[in-house]
Amino acid sequence: MIKIYHNARCKKSRAGLQYLQERTDNIEVVEYIKNPIDEDTLKKLLIMLNISPLKLVRTQEAMYKSNLKGKNFTDYEWVKIMVENPKLIKRPIVIKGNKAILGDPANDLSLFFQ
Repeated sequence: MIKIYHNARCKKSRAGLQYLQERTDNIEVVEYIKNPIDEDTLKKLLIMLNISPLKLVRTQEAMYKSNLKGKNFTDYEWVKIMVENPKLIKRPIVIKGNKAILGDPANDLSLFFQ
């Protein structure tokens, strides 16, 4: 089973989902804008991705640029900010087993099919 945290409005996320659908039917799609990720889940994803919260923040989002850019937050605060503002989370996040990757670009997902 492959799980994808997906935003249907995002071109890169749609490309990632399409890439997966062309290779397997065993996909669970989590539309995290409609069904927001809770704090515990986000923390687990960060551990699986092996990145700090700031590395998961979409710095090109208007909300980031106008309210967050240049400010210093703790990892805990970044997690809270992303939970409250899911558009700030980079996507897609794809999980297979205990491994997770950011599927940007979609070709990075090939690691799950080797």
